[in-house]
This record gives sequence, structure tokens and C-alpha cells, in this order.
Amino acid sequence: MPVELVEKKLPGSLPVHLVARDRLEATGVAPAAVAWARANGFSGEPGRTLVVPGENGALGGALFGIGDGEGALALGALSKALPEGDWHFASAPVEPELAATALVLGGYVFTRYGKKSGKALRFELPAAVDAGRVRRIADGVFLTRDLVNTPTSDMGPEDLEQAVRTLAVRHKAEVSVVTGDDLLDQNFPMIHAVGRASAGAPRLIDMRWGQQGAPKVTLVGKGVCFDTGGLDIKPSSGMLLMKKDMGGAANVLGLASMIMAAGLNLRLRVLIPAVENSIAGNAFRPGDVLTSRKGITVEIGNTDAEGRLVLGDALALADEEEPQLLVDMATLTGAARVALGPDLPPFYTGDEALAAELAAASVVAEDPLWRMPLWRPYDAKLSSKIADINNVTTDGFAGSITAALFLKRFVEKTAGWAHFDIFAWNPADRPHGPAGGEAQGIRALERIISKRYG
Repeated sequence: MPVELVEKKLPGSLPVHLVARDRLEATGVAPAAVAWARANGFSGEPGRTLVVPGENGALGGALFGIGDGEGALALGALSKALPEGDWHFASAPVEPELAATALVLGGYVFTRYGKKSGKALRFELPAAVDAGRVRRIADGVFLTRDLVNTPTSDMGPEDLEQAVRTLAVRHKAEVSVVTGDDLLDQNFPMIHAVGRASAGAPRLIDMRWGQQGAPKVTLVGKGVCFDTGGLDIKPSSGMLLMKKDMGGAANVLGLASMIMAAGLNLRLRVLIPAVENSIAGNAFRPGDVLTSRKGITVEIGNTDAEGRLVLGDALALADEEEPQLLVDMATLTGAARVALGPDLPPFYTGDEALAAELAAASVVAEDPLWRMPLWRPYDAKLSSKIADINNVTTDGFAGSITAALFLKRFVEKTAGWAHFDIFAWNPADRPHGPAGGEAQGIRALERIISKRYG
């Protein structure tokens, strides 16, 4: 990690003063520093860093504007704004653990293809912060970002399987995989149909960790490693970011990493249908009818609505075990982005207690989430004249809600189910993460799961 958190005093480290808007004198910095800030037009505006000179031209410290109470994740900007060296907070941040997390997350750089790593900073860990927990969370977020940022040439279904196996070895988890035509033999027909046209065989990846008999938590992640749209092909502009269509899988693996590293008392299962939605003579077609693992027949109204198909088979398998908590994450609909934008993922659940926990945890973790309704009257929009259900609606309305209602049909036994329709991408640089792949919702979920099973 470019930003290293150190659990001891760093002799000679320089102070970072957190300055509220128009409260420069209240920070207790030296009069010379106040004069320097005035000369540079610094008044505590949010997100701005000002390096302060010391004696003989050396660095004396830095000022960081927190405005009228900017969130702690804004402190991630320091990881790129500060000169290399050793630093500490002059006074404790309001949310010290989140501030420490922000520092580490903000230093992330994707280096696989030659980009240089970020600045080498060491930062004294604020008092009473659990360094292990901060590192676990950062490791999980970085895993998610790395997986999403990797292009499909190096992150096809087989590569995604290998990423799961690598994580499993690290935490002594077990992995089994159903590949290719074996998906038909073992009753995963929709996963097979979506992925069969690709040169990389479709597969269902199944990772298990934890003690038998412990409470069951199952995570399901959409692993569409590239989505052309199938025969309902996307325009070229619509394919530019489709390497991130496995962002749901990347996020559940990041969350699994956090859970396993913490040694939580649960039986974890991670299910990832890993496919590439390609075009070939054997591609599934608009108008086809697929029989799902659950026995529900699905008419294909659009081959570009493939994520819900592979998730349907995986959720049906997960539901057979009746876990205490079942979470699925997917880059599922553009409609979610139209409704809430790229930074605020919707989630759906019929579990009122879980919904309240998610709402509270998202605020505490500064991991934005917004509950959307499983609006039952819209279920009729998925009707088909020849099958049990269609995979799309005909009117184009409420696309994220109807996708969630589609998935809900495959979860009958598990009360504690939540679906997350995420973007998994930062369109522009943010203080705690650069433009590119992003973890969404998993820090909030980690808080809930740690509280329940810690």
C-alpha cells in the first residue's frame, strides 16, 4: 500500500491540521502558518490541502480544509496531496477509523500494466483505531478495484476462477467449479445458455469457508466478464466499460476477503456465475425460452438482460440451503444509474430489520446506499404469453425494480435476502479512490456482518 499506517509514534513526523471553514485561528497553528494560509487564500474550504513551510525552507506541516464538516472519506485526498514522508494528525479526526481508512483507500493505484505506484507516505495511526480492521477493509476494496480494472483479455471466466482460487488459498477456503456442458448435467441451464457462445467456457464458481454448523451467509456476484449484449448487440459506446460487468463478483470477493481475514463466526459461501455474453452461431436468441434451475420458464425478450439469468440459477442454488443472510450484487441495470446516479447504489429487500441496518451502516461507513421498493404491482410487467416470465418488460419503465422482482422469484425460502444494483465504477477521481473500478456497499455490509457474527 502506498500509504502505510504505523502503530507507533514517528519521530520527526509532520502535523496535518484539520481546518473548518473560516476557523483557521481555532486550530492553534503558529501565527506564521496563519499568515501563510491567508497569503495563499486558504480558509478551510473542503478538500483543499496547503503545505506550510517550516524553518530554513523545510516542510513545517500541512493544512486540510474540512469545510462545514466534510465527511471523513474526504481525507483520502491527503494521500495524493501530501509530499512523501512521515505525517500525523495534529488533533484526532471526528471519525478516526474512517479517516485512517480514507488515507489508505486514497492512495490506491492500479499498477498491473505499468503505471507507477503512488507516493510513499507513512501516517501515524490515530489513537484507538484497530489497524488490522482498517487493513482488512482496504485489502478487500483493493481486490475489488483490481479485478474490475483488469480488462477481459486478462479477466475472462477462467481468470476470474483463478482469482477466486488465489483468495481461497490465502484463507484456507474450499473451491468447486462446474464448467461448460457440466452446467447442463447439474441443472444450471441459464448460466450455460448465456455463456455458451464464448471461447471461454461458462462456469459456476462455488467457494466455502468457515466451520460447519456456523450461521450461513451466502454472497452471490454477477460475473459477466464482458457483455456484448449478445444478439441484441450493444453499440460500441455501450461496450467501452463492459469489462466491469463482473463488478458484482468483484465486490462479493472483496467482502469475502474482509470476512475471512476477520475470522468471523459464520459459514461463508460465495457463488459466482462467470460467463462472457458473446455472439456466435450457438448464442441464445431473443424469443428463446429457457428453463431455469428452479423450473421457472423464462422467455428471452432481450439478450442484453443476461445478468439476471445467470443470477437466477445461482440464487436458486443459494436459496436451497436457506442461509440466514443472502446477498447478491450485480452491475445489473442502467435504470439504477438513471434513477440514482453512479455513486448511490439502490438495494432491495423485504427484510425490514436488514433494511434498517443497511441504511444505518451506509451512513456510518460513508458507503452510500438507498433502498428501493420491491413494488409488487410491477411484477405483472414481466409476464409472458408462452412462458412463466419474460426477462424484460415491454414498456421500459422501472427497469431496476423489475429486475429485482425477477430475481426475487428465485429466492423463496430465505427471509434475509438483499439485492444490490451497483455501478462498481468511479466515473471521475474521488478523494478516496481514482476513476475506475470501485467497491460499493461492501464496507456497509462488512459492518453489519461483523456486528452479527463477530
